[in-house]
Amino acid sequence: MNTSALCIIIPCYNEYERLPEANFRLFLEQTPHVTVCFVNDGSSDKTSEKLFGIQKEHPKNALVIHNEMNLGKAEAIRTAVLELSKSNNYTHFAYLDADLATSLEECYSLLQKLVDGKEFVFASRILKIGSIVERKFSRFLFGRIIATFISNILDIAVYDTQCGCKVFTSSIAPVLFNKPFISKWLFDVELFSRLLCHYGKDTALAKMEEIPVKRWVDQGDSKVKLSYFFRLWYDLFQIGKAHRKNYKTNNA
Repeated sequence: MNTSALCIIIPCYNEYERLPEANFRLFLEQTPHVTVCFVNDGSSDKTSEKLFGIQKEHPKNALVIHNEMNLGKAEAIRTAVLELSKSNNYTHFAYLDADLATSLEECYSLLQKLVDGKEFVFASRILKIGSIVERKFSRFLFGRIIATFISNILDIAVYDTQCGCKVFTSSIAPVLFNKPFISKWLFDVELFSRLLCHYGKDTALAKMEEIPVKRWVDQGDSKVKLSYFFRLWYDLFQIGKAHRKNYKTNNA
């Protein structure tokens, strides 16, 4: 295994109908030095059949981790990072949504941004000249409201913490993923909190960079239930409370 390789983690829960197999197969064929690790997170449909089929066709750079029970996106990614870190085969990790709203190619391109002390880069759905960002206006508006709350909680100017594409060095993986998350869906916010609390604000900001996406297309059928809208505010409150406590303790 190439020890300089990137491993892209793809959490999958009941993705049989919408998994873009052709995109994954093409990427695995054209980018043999990058590993794609699918996490079948307790799917009740035939997702595992598709994933193991891809692994069989690309045994050198496709992996499948199978969770018997559904752990949720946050825990699926966390356990995968910790398991894959044991082998010391990868110096960089990433995670990406299974619907490929952000493409594998764009995720891979972020690897080149990890220079000059950067250890954590993340895609951001900032619409600018030359970029394509397609999502429902209601999701955009709700996202901006949430982003404002998140920026206030963390006390940093971040536009988009929730875009499902993050790339980071293996050296900071323990800081990011050693502890379970408070929230199943807002765990991205906790990643930022952990970096800020561990390194202090100035050093943490020097290690991270927000990169506008070239293309992001909403695939619809969000796995986040409408009922989570009410739970979300409680999660934000708990994350904020934990962040203030940990930041004060670590940076006293």
